[in-house]
Amino acid sequence: MERENNLALFIDYENIALGIKESGYKRFDVQLVLARLLEKGKLIVKRAYADWERYKDIKLILHDAAIELIEIPQRRQVGKNSADIRLCVDAMDLCYSKVHIDYFAVASGDSDFSPLVSKLKENDKRVIGLGVKHTVSSLLVENCDEFIYYEDLIREEHKVVERPDIPNNKVLCFELLVDATLALMREGREVLWGSMVKQAMKRKRPDFAESFFGYTTFSQVLEDAARFGLIGLRTDPKSGTYVITGVGVGRPRDAAAASAEVEAGRNAVSLLSAAETPAPRRRRRRSTADKPAKAAAAEAPEKAPDAQE
Repeated sequence: MERENNLALFIDYENIALGIKESGYKRFDVQLVLARLLEKGKLIVKRAYADWERYKDIKLILHDAAIELIEIPQRRQVGKNSADIRLCVDAMDLCYSKVHIDYFAVASGDSDFSPLVSKLKENDKRVIGLGVKHTVSSLLVENCDEFIYYEDLIREEHKVVERPDIPNNKVLCFELLVDATLALMREGREVLWGSMVKQAMKRKRPDFAESFFGYTTFSQVLEDAARFGLIGLRTDPKSGTYVITGVGVGRPRDAAAASAEVEAGRNAVSLLSAAETPAPRRRRRRSTADKPAKAAAAEAPEKAPDAQE
């Protein structure tokens, strides 16, 4: 199994708050941001910078999301924003001291962060930008490896499973499964192993356990989702494990047909294993013709020498 990516998130909240206000949104939903970043790996650092006396309404929400709040008092003098400077210093400190961090996510639209992005990329780090489209700088967008617009996150927020035929006690499980599968597909994963999908589900919901939904193994979760037509499923012929082939939300399938597909995959694995098992060798008795030349010559009768005149 490949190693999970480690991410560090830095939020320039004053810039984000300005974009949220100008775009007419009621409040910054940090959970949308965290959910998208968790698709890429583990968030091991989460920090937000601002003069929090000015943003008391959001402090508790960010605190509940386990985001470290860095207090930067507002100063009434002309000069660079102190929060921006502190964010850059902390990001570069982590870049040099924590080599296991693969991605740096910078939530801001300020073009002044472009030198920070360049320096992080120079040190072989991938940089993800995030901001409100109305206030984000094109210079920052073009300098990042990837940029996520807050508006796109809001647009994508919806129930991924809305099916009256699915039991209520399984809807949450299937929503998480489909959401994690779509996230891995967005990341361009070529093969979606069942274990990889479960890993993504646990990043989004660390308390996920298939037993809570009445399943003994995660394979049963995949089989049940395939019966409802939520995912396509096949069995890898070499490892015998499940691979998700796609997402088909809203297209129920015949349960017998889905079960037959899964069973066919299992049978293919069994046949392949049998074909790869070498047949036992049968020992056969060696004939005189098979014996070494020296042994055959020793057993042959001695030929009399030719008569000489």
